[in-house]
Amino acid sequence: MSKKQLGLRLLQMLVVLIGISFLTFLLTYMAPGDPVRTMYAATGVIPSEEVLNEVREQMGLNDPFFVQYGRWLTNCLHGDFGNSYAYGKPVVSLLLARLWPTLKLALFSMILMLIVSIPLGMLSAVCKNGPIDYLVRCITFFGVSLPNFWVGLMLMLVFCVRVNWLPVISSAGDFKSMILPSVTLAIAMSAKYTRQVRTAVLEELNQDYVVGATARGIKRWKILWTNVFPNSLLPLITMLGLSIGSLLGGTSVVEVVFSYPGMGNLAVSAITAYDYPLIQGYVLWVAVIYMVINLIVDLSYIYIDPRMRLKR
Repeated sequence: MSKKQLGLRLLQMLVVLIGISFLTFLLTYMAPGDPVRTMYAATGVIPSEEVLNEVREQMGLNDPFFVQYGRWLTNCLHGDFGNSYAYGKPVVSLLLARLWPTLKLALFSMILMLIVSIPLGMLSAVCKNGPIDYLVRCITFFGVSLPNFWVGLMLMLVFCVRVNWLPVISSAGDFKSMILPSVTLAIAMSAKYTRQVRTAVLEELNQDYVVGATARGIKRWKILWTNVFPNSLLPLITMLGLSIGSLLGGTSVVEVVFSYPGMGNLAVSAITAYDYPLIQGYVLWVAVIYMVINLIVDLSYIYIDPRMRLKR
């Protein structure tokens, strides 16, 4: 990717971010509820209408829409996303406080997924239409079909209630409390990635270079790991980038089920509390994550596949 292409890509990201910020602010502006009442309800205070109107005026909520949006966007460009109505703290500090727990959960679940899906996918491809292939495909079919919240509840029932090996409520600082949320996320991802690895490896196994290497007497396992697997990485990296983006944005259902203090749980709390500044900051955070991850994935193609360098 040349400097001109990179600059154009960054400009496109900026335009998309502005568009997302406008739509997010518009939807929260049109949403029902009174932000000032919500802010006071969080403190347990019920003020008079005169006080509510005065606070609305001080916060600029009586200004026209474009005035409010321009002021908010200008503050965002300076790193100020406002204060949360429910928590009474800056949105940036709340998001940063949940970043590390979400990052740990995402990394742990991704590692588990890769450990399971890559060997199973390659084994299924090598044993195409055999008993092992049918067994793996059947398991992955059920793995993709099972909803995350149900898997999480079943794991909680077995390992937290029946055998009492793991804690019911998860915390970011305890390794044991991260096991069940990570396994819940890894199950669905492993099923999806196993099928994708199988498809990619099967496509490479039909290439002429595999036939030629086999005819020269090169061992099967060496062909698989040194030639077939690296050439199968491009579609996997694309999916991996999307998965990392969604995990870093927070997986709301799983985090709520296990009461895990991550980004997804924070987003759900913000929605239920009509905490508009926190919702706006969270949406922008997720948008930035997805765009940055996609840019990194595109740049990685050049270093993984030498053919991409020749096309530049």
